[in-house]
Amino acid sequence: MAGEATVGRYLLALLSGVLLALSFPLPGISALAWIAFVPLFLAADRVTPRLGFRLGFTAGCVAYAGILYWLNVVMMNYGKLHWTVSATLYLILVGYLALYPGAVLWLVRRCEAGRIPLLCSFPLLWVTGEAIRSYVLTGFPWASLGYSQYRTLPLIQISDLTGVYGVSFLIALTNVVFYRIWVSMRHRKPYPVRALLFLVLLMAATMVYGVSALTRSDRGEPRRVLLVQGNIAQDQKWDPAFQDATLKTYERLTREGCREPGTLVVWPESALPFFLQREPAYAARVSALAVELKSPLVVGSPAYEQQGGMVRYLNSAFLFSEQGAIAGRSDKLHLVPFGEYVPLAPLLPFVNKLVTGIGDFSPGKEAVVLPASTGKLGVLVCFEGIFPEVANAYVAKGAQVLVNITNDAWFGRSSAPYQHLSMTVFRAVENRVPLVRAANTGISAVIDSKGHIRGMTPLFQEATLSGEVRPGAGRTFYNRFGDLFALICLSGSIGMGIACYRGRRS
Repeated sequence: MAGEATVGRYLLALLSGVLLALSFPLPGISALAWIAFVPLFLAADRVTPRLGFRLGFTAGCVAYAGILYWLNVVMMNYGKLHWTVSATLYLILVGYLALYPGAVLWLVRRCEAGRIPLLCSFPLLWVTGEAIRSYVLTGFPWASLGYSQYRTLPLIQISDLTGVYGVSFLIALTNVVFYRIWVSMRHRKPYPVRALLFLVLLMAATMVYGVSALTRSDRGEPRRVLLVQGNIAQDQKWDPAFQDATLKTYERLTREGCREPGTLVVWPESALPFFLQREPAYAARVSALAVELKSPLVVGSPAYEQQGGMVRYLNSAFLFSEQGAIAGRSDKLHLVPFGEYVPLAPLLPFVNKLVTGIGDFSPGKEAVVLPASTGKLGVLVCFEGIFPEVANAYVAKGAQVLVNITNDAWFGRSSAPYQHLSMTVFRAVENRVPLVRAANTGISAVIDSKGHIRGMTPLFQEATLSGEVRPGAGRTFYNRFGDLFALICLSGSIGMGIACYRGRRS
């Protein structure tokens, strides 16, 4: 029977998972995303909603297991977990993420039973699932479908209207059309002329908008930037014995790379692995360097605040002006669970926080824009680069340049640094501001407001990267209205659910 679970159906679901995993860096074969769901649709044709869930869950497990394999490197090497504990936590996360495609396929089969076609249901439900995943349990929007296309610049320009969700919607819709074309060719069913025409018109409008955006000239005056990649080994980073050597490395690289006064110099997350507030001698050296080079300097360093009898630890960025004064401090708003604090710590005594040497971090209270002479800066610390709402908050407060400081040493020589970089491209396009990214071990990069990666460094090498950016001016539709497109998809999904419920009761 068509609805029976067969080995063939599960093999097709596995194939979809593999295609999805391969579409993200590395290897980043982005074209595969446009056909990745076709095998899954074939597997789920005319099955029960329950089997549809299982097939979607299977595809999701394979996809996320392939995309996030590097988590084991992080947990075993830096969390000091036994491989059995690491594997268990990894599989729990993969299983959680796979619930989303599983739920989408379950709902798709429900919708088809209510005579709502796949062409309507799947794109809306998929985007809804991605949006929910971005917020539930503090949010984990890693590997949203649209991020696979970060190098296809004409396509992703719509992100200043829809965010990454618009690109995800187009990919999901295209998969449905290709599936229907395949079915029509294999089973002599009517060719999906109207669906194909709708897709062609939508893609044409997207590409026209994209080409127009790419040919539009930037208005801001060019500003020089210098990104400094110290390549400090993670096992040395928080060792007090290496503090002086670490600072000397950054001083040397900065002097070698900074050729012009007025250059915005950026050091990575926790480039100073100590409390700058408690180290006046080290603070004086950084201040003197800014004065010597006549350039503003952004440095990553932990900070602390006294609140009554409590101390709040913060993952922060300090701005030193050309005059050597600390002109501002920006605190990380969105912390990494298990990286910077351990949720439910009493229940998980066997889990170590990855950032050693400091107690649990606390989130910053608000987005603080740093007033550099080269333009107002919004600093995204590490993980914050994958959250559109954080970047939006800084630009809404006047940031003209986004600065992403990070330490991707945790990831080793895996695909994670490339995946991390791919998502920051969208933050620049969404807000039409340049984004500069300084990473301890790479990848450091200069990204313009249209998503061009104007320069990038290799992994695990000392390096500096010079470039020019043009500060952004004004706010985009996406920056003003946020995830309106995702909310429309959510509303459409709810509407379909109501229609199916009423159809079953009538």
